[in-house]
Amino acid sequence: MKTALSIAGSDSGGGAGIQADIKAFARCGVHGTTAIVAITAQNTVGVSSIFALPTQVVIEQIEAVVSDIGADAVKTGMLFNAEIVSAVAGAIRRLGLKNVVVDPVMVAESGATLLEPEAVDAYREELLPLADVITPNLDEAFVLAGRKKDPEKVHGCARDLAELGPGAVIITGGHRASGEDLLYDGEHFVEIEGPVHESGATHGSGCTHSSALAAFLAHGFGLEEAARRARAIASEAVEYGLTGIGRGAGPVNVLGPLMEGEG
Repeated sequence: MKTALSIAGSDSGGGAGIQADIKAFARCGVHGTTAIVAITAQNTVGVSSIFALPTQVVIEQIEAVVSDIGADAVKTGMLFNAEIVSAVAGAIRRLGLKNVVVDPVMVAESGATLLEPEAVDAYREELLPLADVITPNLDEAFVLAGRKKDPEKVHGCARDLAELGPGAVIITGGHRASGEDLLYDGEHFVEIEGPVHESGATHGSGCTHSSALAAFLAHGFGLEEAARRARAIASEAVEYGLTGIGRGAGPVNVLGPLMEGEG
């Protein structure tokens, strides 16, 4: 059994964050472990408060997991502030963690800010150079690259991000007109196609994608194959999204096919 560690925030509504990651890990056949960096009070309508845990508590969780269970892959999600970003980067470097997927979560599905502005520099300078692959959406990609958003210049944005040091860049397709994920490995561009489903239940789709990607890397798949499989899992989760949960954007449902006996 392969293992994958999620370093992210807790979503009390169960749609995104640690809760989405654990479900995605299970769907992809790996044992999921966690290091919670912040607790959010949120539901499908919005985020009412965020409480960041002390960095020492975050690091102790990571060390406890790695020292006993290990981690065949690591996924980072919401890290909230610069102090946590720096501490997590230090732990990844010190422990020699591999198959590191960085999902630079900045804004919740409801529009709430999940990353303090000063943390962007910490991402650029400390965490992105340690990533095997980063998975920003279109908005996050342009913020990290320090560019004005222009969907027509997404390839240039990907190149700029690659220069910050990650092994590869995947700009996810949820906010792109084509709906395709754009993979750039520093040399070649690959468009990752997949079905686009109209759904009012997309909360947690990005978390699900990055967690699935980490899981498939843990299984030993090459980056492009892992990216294609992760895209398929994320699309499927939206297709089976739980539109009847809550009054806002409902959660994706990565376990939907299993519940119907199709997985």
